[in-house]
Amino acid sequence: MNRLINRLYRSIDFVLCSVLLFSCNNGTAPENPLEGPAYNQYGTPFVHIPKTKDIIMYEVNLRAFSPSGDLQGVIDRLDKIKALGVNVLWLMPIHPIGTIHSVNSPYAVKNYKEVNPEFGDLQTLRMLTEQAHNRNIAVIMDWVANHTAWDNPWIENKNWYTQDSQGNIVHPAGTDWQDVADLNYDNAEMRAAMIDAMEYWVYEANIDGFRCDAADFVPYDFWQQALDALKSIPGRELIYLAEGGRKDHFSAGFQMNYSWDYYGQLKNIFSGQSATGLYTTHLSEYQGLPAGKQKLRFTTNHDESAWDATPMVLFNGAAGSTAAFVLSTYMGGVPLIYGSQEVGAVANIPFFSNSTIDWSANPDMLKAYQTILGFYSGSDAAKERTMENYSNSNVVCFEKTGTQDTVLVMVNVRGSGSNFVVPSQLQNTKWANVFSVDSLTLSQNVALDGYAYLILKK
Repeated sequence: MNRLINRLYRSIDFVLCSVLLFSCNNGTAPENPLEGPAYNQYGTPFVHIPKTKDIIMYEVNLRAFSPSGDLQGVIDRLDKIKALGVNVLWLMPIHPIGTIHSVNSPYAVKNYKEVNPEFGDLQTLRMLTEQAHNRNIAVIMDWVANHTAWDNPWIENKNWYTQDSQGNIVHPAGTDWQDVADLNYDNAEMRAAMIDAMEYWVYEANIDGFRCDAADFVPYDFWQQALDALKSIPGRELIYLAEGGRKDHFSAGFQMNYSWDYYGQLKNIFSGQSATGLYTTHLSEYQGLPAGKQKLRFTTNHDESAWDATPMVLFNGAAGSTAAFVLSTYMGGVPLIYGSQEVGAVANIPFFSNSTIDWSANPDMLKAYQTILGFYSGSDAAKERTMENYSNSNVVCFEKTGTQDTVLVMVNVRGSGSNFVVPSQLQNTKWANVFSVDSLTLSQNVALDGYAYLILKK
C-alpha cells in the first residue's frame, strides 16, 4: 500500500487543500490531514547541481543502451558518459508499462511508484544515482504527467480522468495514443497524487529533477503547483525540463524547454536553405525569455531517432552529423546528446523494443564529440547567449566573447567545399584551433571542405 499525503497547494484558478491516502490497488479516502510527507530521504542530496547555462545533458534509452537493456547497463557505462563532459543524465521512463491496449511504450505508466522489473529495481536505481553523483553527474527522470496506462490503479478513480459525453474515459485528444488514458487536471485529488509521486523519487531514489513529457498538454497552473511543492523540499536544488515550447513554462518554474524551431531550421539549412536563417531562428527562440532560462538544443532525441531518422541520415553522414552538432551546441542553449549519436548510429533506434547500440562504431566521431564538448564545458564564451553573427548562405559563422575567452565558430553546412570571406574586423586576428595545437591567423578567406568546421579560441 502506497501512502499519499498532500500539503496545502495554491494555484492560479482556485485554492485547494486536499489530503488523501492512496492505495496502489484500489485508492482509499483521506486519513490524517495534518500528517507530513511519508518519505525519508535516501542518501545525501547532490550538492553539485550545475547552473542551467552549464548543463550538458545526456539522454538514455534503456532498451538500446546496453545488451541487458536495464539500469545496470547504464551504471556500467557511466565513465563513458562522464568522458563526454556530461553533467546531467536523463533517464527515459523507468516505470512498469501497461498491458491493456499496449504497444510496449515506456510512456504508458502502469504505476508511478514502481520500477519496471525489465529495468531493475529501486535499489539499482539508487545505486545509479549514487554512482552518477560520485562522478558529479545529476540524474533526472522522465515524468509522464499527461496520461497513464489503462491498467494503472488510478483508473479506479474515474473522475481522475477525462471522459467523453457518455462518461467513457478517453485517450489524449488530438493524438493517436490509444495505449494511454488522459488525466483530468480539474481533479484536485489527482493533482495531489501526481505531486506526491514526484516527491517520492526525490526522497526515495535521490533523483535530481524531471524531464516532463508532453508538458504543453498539461495546464500551466499544475506545473506551477507541482514545481512549487518540489522546490519546498528542504535542502534540494532540482532540475526541471519541459518537453514543449510554451513560454509560460518558465514562469511556472521550468529552467528549460525544447528548441523545436531551431532543430527544424537546422534540418532546413542542411537540406539547402540559406545558412543565415539559423541565427534568425536562434534570436526568435530567445526573444523574451527570462534571464537564466534556456532552450534545449539537439540534433536528435528518442522521438526523432525512432520515428524520423538519425542524425547520420538527416545531416548526410558522419561529417554532416558532427557539423550539425557543433551548431546545436555552440550557438546557444543547453546541449543534448542522445545516447547513440556520438558513435553515429545509422538505423532508427526504437524504444518500444530492444535494439542495442554498437558502441564500437565510428571511434573518430566519438573522439570529435569528446573534444567539442570538452572545450565547451570549460569555456564561458561558448555558453554566452549573445554573439556577433557573420554567417553567409553556406557557412554559419559567429563570435562569442566571455569574461575569460573568446570563441569563433565556422561551420560549412554544404557537402561540397565553401570559401568563406572573412569579415574585415576578423582579418589578421590570431587564434588557436581547439582541435590541434596549431595557431591560425585569419586572412581574407578561409577554405572549408564539405561539412568542415572550425572552433577557434583566444
